[in-house]
Amino acid sequence: MRTAADVVALALAEDAPWGDVTSEALLPRGTVADARLVAREPGVLAGTDAAREAFTQAARLTGGSLELLDLAADGTRFDTGDALGRVRGTAHAVLRAERIALNLLQHLSGVATTTAAFVEAVAGTGARVVDTRKTTPGLRALERAAVRAGGGHNHRWSLSDAVLVKDNHLAVLLGSGLDVTTALRSVRAAVPHTTAIEVEVDRLDQLEAVLAADVDVVMLDNFTLDDLAEGVRTVRARSRALVEASGGVRLDTVRAIAATGVDLVSVGALTQNSRTLDLGLDTTVNP
Repeated sequence: MRTAADVVALALAEDAPWGDVTSEALLPRGTVADARLVAREPGVLAGTDAAREAFTQAARLTGGSLELLDLAADGTRFDTGDALGRVRGTAHAVLRAERIALNLLQHLSGVATTTAAFVEAVAGTGARVVDTRKTTPGLRALERAAVRAGGGHNHRWSLSDAVLVKDNHLAVLLGSGLDVTTALRSVRAAVPHTTAIEVEVDRLDQLEAVLAADVDVVMLDNFTLDDLAEGVRTVRARSRALVEASGGVRLDTVRAIAATGVDLVSVGALTQNSRTLDLGLDTTVNP
């Protein structure tokens, strides 16, 4: 999985494959730049590791020097006009890193801000807001860190981390004439004891066969509120499995969903639909 260093290296290479011709032609070597990271709107900060990496790598690429000062921590809430950090160093390094650092900070802070809104909406219900695999290719680790910065939690990291039997898996099983309970029990026997098993259902009448297999998590997908509440009661009466609600969760519906008693609410919108925040790097160049 790509780290912040990996993502930044690729982004810098994409943005200036043969160097920054504008800065190199315009600014004398040794010119010093002093810049402030400023919020243009309220939000929750995320992506600071990536920003640090952008400035560090840019300094190395340009043969310059750079110091990042007073950078606020991930999870910091800010208002319009707040100064979130300061960078000082050779202008070639600052300007090479500027767009990459801002792109990542703005996107990841958007994820954190959206997550915080969902977390606040379910406060007091006992339900956790979790992300999904609907992440930007190559940015999963960074986006999921942003979810945590916003107060949310992470689902499985990849297809390799946990068993999650979804509707398409069940359709293949049923179409092949296999028994769902027996198939799920065979999965339990095949994987290490540390591997969680979760099963998605989209109807109440599917629960009996799934619970009989002693799974760890049951995902109730696109259920009505009444059916969610009934599903929670059924699972609690028959099993110690966690209950996850999923499917089309919005900010205006998430509290009612959480209030049905589910343990988890998975929200693809945290990483898929978050709006990029407006952050700026106000730079002064000095001789």
